[in-house]
Amino acid sequence: MLIRTMPKNNSLTDAIQKLIQAILKALGHNTTKTRTWHQHVVPYEDGWAVRREGNQRIASKHRKQSTAIRKAKTIAKRKNADVVIHRESGGIRDRISYRED
Repeated sequence: MLIRTMPKNNSLTDAIQKLIQAILKALGHNTTKTRTWHQHVVPYEDGWAVRREGNQRIASKHRKQSTAIRKAKTIAKRKNADVVIHRESGGIRDRISYRED
């Protein structure tokens, strides 16, 4: 019994993907996803927390929202990112940008 397997490295497919990426890059499109440093102030247990966008881990915990906002602003200024402030219900209340575009 003869079993044929597909080669792991399909050079034509790889070449096409590289060509598409080169064209998109030449047109000014970013082809790779980069993580942001946006800081979210979110309700957490019986207080507030600061969390980096996309992270499950909490950067810091605070009793008052104002303290969490101050901490998030400090991080965002250093990383040229945004601060996203959430309501107690989870919705977005405000967004402050520290990006240098």
